[in-house]
Amino acid sequence: MDPEDPVAIPKIVGTETEYGISVIGRPDFNPVLASSLVVNAYAADGRLRARWDYEEENPLRDARGFTSPGMAEPPPEDDIGLANSILTNGARFYVDHAHPEYSSPECSNPRDAVVWDKAGERILEIAAARAAALVPGSGADAPARILITKNNTDGKGAAYGMHENYIVDRAIPFGEIVRHITPFFVSRQIMVGAGRVGNEFGLDDVSYQVSQRADFFEVEVGLETTLKRPIVNTRDEPHADPERFRRLHVIVGDANMSELCTYLKLGATALVLSMVEDGFLPDPPALSAPVTALHRVSHDLTCAVPLECKDGRTITPVQLQWHYLDHAKKYREERGGPDWATDVLALWERVLTALEDDPLTLDGVADWVTKYLLLRRYVDRDGLGWDDSKLKLIDVQYHDVRGDKGLYNRLVAAGRFETLVREAEVRAAMTAPPTDTRAYFRGRCLQKYRDSVTAAGWDSIIFDVGGETLQRVPMMDPSRGGALTTAALIDRCDTAAELLEALQG
Repeated sequence: MDPEDPVAIPKIVGTETEYGISVIGRPDFNPVLASSLVVNAYAADGRLRARWDYEEENPLRDARGFTSPGMAEPPPEDDIGLANSILTNGARFYVDHAHPEYSSPECSNPRDAVVWDKAGERILEIAAARAAALVPGSGADAPARILITKNNTDGKGAAYGMHENYIVDRAIPFGEIVRHITPFFVSRQIMVGAGRVGNEFGLDDVSYQVSQRADFFEVEVGLETTLKRPIVNTRDEPHADPERFRRLHVIVGDANMSELCTYLKLGATALVLSMVEDGFLPDPPALSAPVTALHRVSHDLTCAVPLECKDGRTITPVQLQWHYLDHAKKYREERGGPDWATDVLALWERVLTALEDDPLTLDGVADWVTKYLLLRRYVDRDGLGWDDSKLKLIDVQYHDVRGDKGLYNRLVAAGRFETLVREAEVRAAMTAPPTDTRAYFRGRCLQKYRDSVTAAGWDSIIFDVGGETLQRVPMMDPSRGGALTTAALIDRCDTAAELLEALQG
């Protein structure tokens, strides 16, 4: 491939986070009902009631070229009465698998993705506070409290997901993506794991581990997201022009509180995918047993566990990440790439260097390290065993989204955790969409023409302007529809009918 002719398309990114939920003092309270109360409470003013458009969705379509016949497609949430809102910031806020889920709007860069991901935490905090009064039996003398946590396991064997999405070129064979991305995902957790007490295998020597999700993965490649979870997910729903785009749906990552972890997770992955598209990466070290390696990496706090390769060599997770980082630095030098790449590369190198020298120096940067040191102080001070229930409670409290109660948020307030974005940006992003993706058009239309928007999805908006039929406006390119091309149009059109007439003209 000509080095002067890169083909990698811009990496539009986004996150989907299923939040943990419980009603304090009511352990038997139905989590589906609790999640619905939370989502509906945020939309209680009636301004966010456009329904979600499922017409183009097919979660059974597999990237390997078929539609799975052996899975029962669940009914849309609307059909079974679950809450589902489209927010003016371009995000989706709904109930999924008995959890409130916030799916961020499409972002053109990892820093914006951090801003709108954090906005989701603030939205959940407000929504939970509003919903508490709606819990049956709640009253002034005995108010209910809904606990929302941005984590991935309740410590009792249940797991819930944090998914990432990346737009990639449809022309790149999916098998090529799998070959390069699998070792990257296996080793990436040492930088961006959220950390957790205990393990799912009953191992006495794993009292704390790097990743919350790793133990729940069982296969290398597959379509499932809740059972037999795969390292590389094959769901083929591009939410865009299927002839041009593929959406890589990543389910193997943790939900991060650390802004730097989210930034690095999304930025480094986007760069690796760009290198795959441009044919820049050499053959990666092929792990002989990726699922076993995923578990072993999570269980080793030194980040130095040797992993067996198919050629008989061994390699550590840190060495694996250096493989990708070294080529990413060359890629930046030779091919250019996005403006944000230089900053992501610098953070990537800083974190890897620390992991190589002493992982514990990432206190206040990496979630798994910071939480481990926090818990170890309790172990040392109070003489607790790592299986003590108090430590599990502290583990969960680290992820509490409340600004005054969550341990992560308290560390930030005390200046003990490094951040990336300003709180004012996060607050603005709760209601305003990104300005340089199609999320802008979606969000602005919901703000200005909410009475005429009858439904919306990622790739279209459906208007009802009083005619004989509803009118669908397609948005098949995630990078189009930003403020540069649509702001003036929306500003001058007072009604949705005027907007549609202008678009048709």
